[in-house]
Amino acid sequence: MISSPEMSPRRSVPAPQLTWAQRLREVLLSPNAIRTASVAVFFVIWEYYGRRMDPIFMAPPSAIFRAALELLRNGALEKALIQTLWPFAVGMALTVVIGVALGIVMAQWRTLEYVLDPFVNALYAIPRIALIPLIILWAGLEFAGKVTILVSVAVFPITVNTYSGIRDVRGGMLEIGRAYGATEWQIFWKIILPAAIPFIMAGIRLAVGLAIIGIIVAEFFTAISGLGGMIVEYANVFATAKLFVPDHRHRARGRRADRARDVAGTSYVALAPARTRAILEFACGLRVEVIRCC
Repeated sequence: MISSPEMSPRRSVPAPQLTWAQRLREVLLSPNAIRTASVAVFFVIWEYYGRRMDPIFMAPPSAIFRAALELLRNGALEKALIQTLWPFAVGMALTVVIGVALGIVMAQWRTLEYVLDPFVNALYAIPRIALIPLIILWAGLEFAGKVTILVSVAVFPITVNTYSGIRDVRGGMLEIGRAYGATEWQIFWKIILPAAIPFIMAGIRLAVGLAIIGIIVAEFFTAISGLGGMIVEYANVFATAKLFVPDHRHRARGRRADRARDVAGTSYVALAPARTRAILEFACGLRVEVIRCC
């Protein structure tokens, strides 16, 4: 019998050390550095050409910054922001609740899907801006009217994505739950809803952008207040630098909402192994209960 030679123990090989030039190149070519450079170049070009244009038509970033400081000092920007955030927050909460609930109802019950599908498709195709005069007649010019306009603009992406996410659940996952005796309620909460969360989060991301548009349009057409009212006021007097300030506030709010959505989505993806383990433990627990009963 031929004896195999003894294998030498494995040795860890240290990773190659990057030189200073390689590290600098890696930092400069990173995605965040490229994004920062592109934004900086954009503002430099804007500042250069903005100073050479008529201030009625275009204001440079430096003038917009001075206007923002002035609005912050006199409290006008803070007051307008609060007036906009309150109906935006309430309308966005109602949008998520109504959109998710409507999508679940349509996906879980075929009869209700057949009943609601023509109305959802028709309202989704109609430009909701054309319905604003009718909404104003029904809900008025104040808080209720603004919230209604926002919900009518932003609710449908969440509904459609929730419906698609529930319909996209693999049949094999449902069969596993049924094979171990899970009830329909347990299958929905343990399998269907967790699998549909990425679709729902995508719908919420789309709805945030539409909700910002909806609240601004609502402030244009209803009681002129908030950031939308500031835009109308400064546009009427050709105060271009101040006109850009509420626009930038809306962009910043949209970016923060997207960042929050991305953080929630990343956390959900990071918990994917835990969700899979929870589903398996749930199935195994049902199997043990079935064995005990038998």
